[in-house]
Amino acid sequence: MKTEEKNNIPAADGFNIQNENARKRKIFLKALKYIVCIIVSVIMLFPMYWMLTTSFKTPMNVAKFPPQWWPNPWTLANYTEIFYKHPFSKYLWNSLYIAALVTLGVVVFSSLAGYAFAKIKFKGNNVLFMIILCGMMMPIEVTIIPIYIALSGMQLADRHIGLIICPIFGYCGAFGTFLMRQFFMTVPDELIQSAKIDGATQPKIFVHIILPMAVSSIATLIIFTFLQSWNDYLLPLVLLSSSDKYTLPIGLSLLSNEDGMKWELVMAAATFSTLPILVVFYLCQNKFMASLSMSGLKG
Repeated sequence: MKTEEKNNIPAADGFNIQNENARKRKIFLKALKYIVCIIVSVIMLFPMYWMLTTSFKTPMNVAKFPPQWWPNPWTLANYTEIFYKHPFSKYLWNSLYIAALVTLGVVVFSSLAGYAFAKIKFKGNNVLFMIILCGMMMPIEVTIIPIYIALSGMQLADRHIGLIICPIFGYCGAFGTFLMRQFFMTVPDELIQSAKIDGATQPKIFVHIILPMAVSSIATLIIFTFLQSWNDYLLPLVLLSSSDKYTLPIGLSLLSNEDGMKWELVMAAATFSTLPILVVFYLCQNKFMASLSMSGLKG
């Protein structure tokens, strides 16, 4: 009996050693993962840090070499100048209300179109949807001249209405229709049929049953559409000719003089212009992350 116990001792020790090695390996891999994530996060956040600190530097300190990593002295003169010596507030308002209207229009029309393509069968359904997808795949640089000619013929070239209509019925609208259709395809037809049996009409089904289920997809669409409209540079550059109607991306490009770009002013304006994007993402982040989780589970 004692001999058998002595033979089992080395086997138990070997098993414990293997468990200890596996535990150490697991801890090492977990630590390595965190280190890699921290390094990648620092690399990605460094441009934001540089933008924010540069916005508080004086023009002399911006041009220093080696670069000044921390503002010394701190100054708010850059923020004061962009608001009082440049019509930055006008550019900010133009971009804000245009992006808001574009986002609202895309959400409304894309939800309706996506539901129609997903759940209402009509002749030419798939063909029309493929045409919309082809329009989404076409870069705006190819269509910018026809867009300008068409809007000029309708007297909409130098007006904000043109900047609102084009994204709604252009790339943003096509992408939104595709996104919403893909979600509505996952809604069971039996749910809609049971609502019809209870006497609900199509508008009531869409508003009271379908839309509440699509909150996550709508939040995703809001983030992408607002970001696209907010950062749009080419379309306002081509369509607008009056300086009081310029949007923020064009206004940022005007912060220069004969000596070159005023980087401290550009960084101050860019820092302030990121706030609306952060607010929109903060308001929609929970639903946006929920949509990513759902897509991962379905995949």
